[in-house]
Amino acid sequence: MPKDHSRPRRVAEQIQRELAELIQLEVKDPRVGMVTLTDVEVTPDYSHAKVYFTLLNQGHSLDETLEGLNRAAGYLRSQLAHRMRLRIMPQLHFVFDSSVERGVQLSNLIEEAVALEGDKPSQEGS
Repeated sequence: MPKDHSRPRRVAEQIQRELAELIQLEVKDPRVGMVTLTDVEVTPDYSHAKVYFTLLNQGHSLDETLEGLNRAAGYLRSQLAHRMRLRIMPQLHFVFDSSVERGVQLSNLIEEAVALEGDKPSQEGS
């Protein structure tokens, strides 16, 4: 039977679900506001996990939020260990995911281009 990479993916998805709940309910750090977890990538040996996040409210700076998440990483890891019962609980590394912001910027640019194109007089029939 070929080696299947679905277990690391399933573990990553479970970590994402559990972390989202833990951050919302357990983290009391005021620097960590409205955070959305967009993805989790786990190394094949389960020693490290990159946790990608975005900010919903811009009330806190990215640096403050990242500092708060990194400060809570040990606590979050221990809580995950109680919930998931893995032999190796990965170290958590938080990474800001700018793809959502880039998507919004691209959408705005497309809308502006379409609006400008609609404002131009027609060149047909000249």
